Amino acid sequence: MKVLVVGGGGREHALAQVLSISDGVSILSVMAKKNPGIAALSTDILIERETNIPAVLKFATSRRADYAVIGPEAPLEAGIVDRLEEQGIPCMGPVLAAARLETDKAFCREMMDRHGIAGCPRFRTFHDAPSAAGFIRDYEGDLAIKPIGLTGGKGVRIMGEHLDREGAVAYVRALGGKVVLEERLIGEEFTLQAFVDGKHVVPMPLVQDHKRAYEGDEGPNTGGMGSFSMPDHSLPFVTDHDRERALGIMEEAIRALGSAGIVYRGVLYGQFMNTARGPMVIEFNARFGDPEAMNVLSLLESDFFTIIEHMVAGTLSKRDVRFKTSATVCKYLVPEGYPEAPVSGEPLTLIRDPRALLYYANVEERDGTIYTQTSRTLAFVGVGDTLEEAEERAETAASAVKGRVRHRRDIGTRDLLARRVMHMQELR
Repeated sequence: MKVLVVGGGGREHALAQVLSISDGVSILSVMAKKNPGIAALSTDILIERETNIPAVLKFATSRRADYAVIGPEAPLEAGIVDRLEEQGIPCMGPVLAAARLETDKAFCREMMDRHGIAGCPRFRTFHDAPSAAGFIRDYEGDLAIKPIGLTGGKGVRIMGEHLDREGAVAYVRALGGKVVLEERLIGEEFTLQAFVDGKHVVPMPLVQDHKRAYEGDEGPNTGGMGSFSMPDHSLPFVTDHDRERALGIMEEAIRALGSAGIVYRGVLYGQFMNTARGPMVIEFNARFGDPEAMNVLSLLESDFFTIIEHMVAGTLSKRDVRFKTSATVCKYLVPEGYPEAPVSGEPLTLIRDPRALLYYANVEERDGTIYTQTSRTLAFVGVGDTLEEAEERAETAASAVKGRVRHRRDIGTRDLLARRVMHMQELR
């Protein structure tokens, strides 16, 4: 079977890696820039923007792809699944109408509100700057400001954290007023990802991502500096009831789409804030997270291609999906200056540590040497019986790389986790 992997980042390297161990599967790949990790696993590659749908279609059909796995959100918004499936190539990824859960924040919030889905914060949608600015000035508390469309995980600004009130007004004006303004949620974030076959929602281990650029959760938001998961597949600041409620919210969202005749197939990513009143939805994503994909796929015991087959056929069950009972810690190396002014074109000396998994992200390889680009560079994942073991493996591997890169050393440490747990206890 030929499986087309669309995308060229660390998440897609993880997808290609787990696909490569399925018997009888060969990998075709499309990516805007050549990812050396994905290229090494592929029998054929196309270097092209993933949103150039005609080029992707021509490549997929000429190479007779049997299935496609869509990594990033931009090609989903461009309707790549609709077009591939018109050509008889079933996809792990939702059609355009279903992907609006991620690509159109106004659509998502309004759907949740209309169907009475739990976990929806108080919000208002705006399409012009004067109205949005007036609302911000009249609102007594702090707000989350979210551009309606895609921003690569970097567009959300929080009053009281990133912006003061006048800074918030200036930001919505810069966005042309096309924003969703939501109550600021206070709590601890967690990610629940699930495989969805149109009816069944099969959950994966919980993960916590770390968006802030610097240790101690300081600095601007990024695409994600790293993440961790626990051996029991939960998190110490998330109760069983919280987790079941979060899963129920995701199931309600899938049913709400179904009631409108929209079938959701693919991975659904729920980003939740665990608050004093329970899990609240920060956002839904219509694909794996990056870096969260690396955590869960590194634990997957089931055959990934078989999961895709059942997902596409609408016959997926919890029996089809098994994960190791281990902890994971993912640490991303990023160029110096990231995210504001990343240095690119800098060589790296890579010393491979067999105790950690390595996923290539935004890098260039020339004559056997890896060079930085302008975004996240390499992801190291440690897997262990305990969080401490997983963190030590990821940290040792990340620290061994020489060059103008850095990483957050505190991700996956017990000290940082203890602060999360204490914060949750204070809220409740």
